[in-house]
Amino acid sequence: MFAILYYDFAEQRVAKALKICRKYLTHVQNSVFEGDITEANYKKLVTELRKKMDERYDSLIIYTFENMRYSNREVYGNKGREPTFII
Repeated sequence: MFAILYYDFAEQRVAKALKICRKYLTHVQNSVFEGDITEANYKKLVTELRKKMDERYDSLIIYTFENMRYSNREVYGNKGREPTFII
């Protein structure tokens, strides 16, 4: 599946959230990540982030798509980090 994730964590938890998200998805911009992810890794990602967050103050939003067949991604301005692929 393909996922787009963004979070808003308190300052003392941001670095931990960033580290967790980078294990599973591509860092796009600030607190935004995207990429292909398996169902098992998706569950791990959500579990790890929910353990680190304080739901009274922090938020986590994830959009998931079965596939990207009918999608179009447009980027304007500073493209930021381009997705990297490790083989």
